[in-house]
Amino acid sequence: MTIAIFVVTAILLVALFFFAVNQGSIHVTFTELLRGLFVEYNPSVAAIYDLRFPRILIALFGGAALAVAGALFQAVLRNPVADPSIIGISSGAALASALVIGLFPMLYFSSPIFAILGGLITFAIVYALSFRGGLAPMRVILVGIAVNAVLVGLGEGIGVLMSGGAATGGSMSFSGSLAMKTWNDVRLLAYYVTPALLIAGFMSARCNLLGLEDDTVRSLGVNVTALRVIISLIAVTLVSLASAVMGVIAFLGLIVPHVARLLVGSDNRILLPYCALAGAFLMLLADTAGRLIAYPYEINAGILMAIVGGPLFIMLLRGKNTYYG
Repeated sequence: MTIAIFVVTAILLVALFFFAVNQGSIHVTFTELLRGLFVEYNPSVAAIYDLRFPRILIALFGGAALAVAGALFQAVLRNPVADPSIIGISSGAALASALVIGLFPMLYFSSPIFAILGGLITFAIVYALSFRGGLAPMRVILVGIAVNAVLVGLGEGIGVLMSGGAATGGSMSFSGSLAMKTWNDVRLLAYYVTPALLIAGFMSARCNLLGLEDDTVRSLGVNVTALRVIISLIAVTLVSLASAVMGVIAFLGLIVPHVARLLVGSDNRILLPYCALAGAFLMLLADTAGRLIAYPYEINAGILMAIVGGPLFIMLLRGKNTYYG
């Protein structure tokens, strides 16, 4: 059954990929697309290759990173409402990236490094402010919401103070839009996200240990605190990388792990790969829907995810399971 779910999701993702490629003012047949890519030059296919392929690939890499990060945070905090955008990690990374791109454009290809630094600082602030004889999951969420509000306000304020291209770069870092992305953005995201996802996959078995009581894990000779920190750092890295290129995408890291657990179960060895696949699908679906709903205008993928994810977040908070807080 699990294999069938993976296969069906992969088929849907491939179908959505080719559907997204052909949505816009330029249309080509599947045969023309393949010939234009691999056989002979076609101006229409060249335009699609330069304008649509980058945003599609960014949606795939970024969606996978955010979904896996969401599953990791939920494992670390033992809280199903943990999400990178809710606890401020995304905003911290996006703010650091916006500052670098706006003030030092020549450091563009180093912006993921600064985004990771911004995400780590935010992560440390949230955990430090939440710690009171231990890390209560709901206290982390509430502190994260407050920190996120401050960072978003700072980002918008800095965007107002900047001018010209700097202002555009700063605002795009928070917009959650995949418009105007280039192959440079694809390379920037792919080079960093791919190894981070592989590391997350190697840690999937360790993530299962976090579902046990801490005393039980310690009896197995595992340092629980160190394990939580390591997995948290992997999650922060994934979120920061995605936010550096796509901006803040709310609730994707919340929605995908929940749906994935319903379909493939809670074993992180299976859950994390499926989250990567489903996250890529959902992010591409949101971006494609945003291009079509109000065509020829666009609605940012981040806006659509917020509209869908907000009500789900409220439903989870109102759930009967006391595990939520």
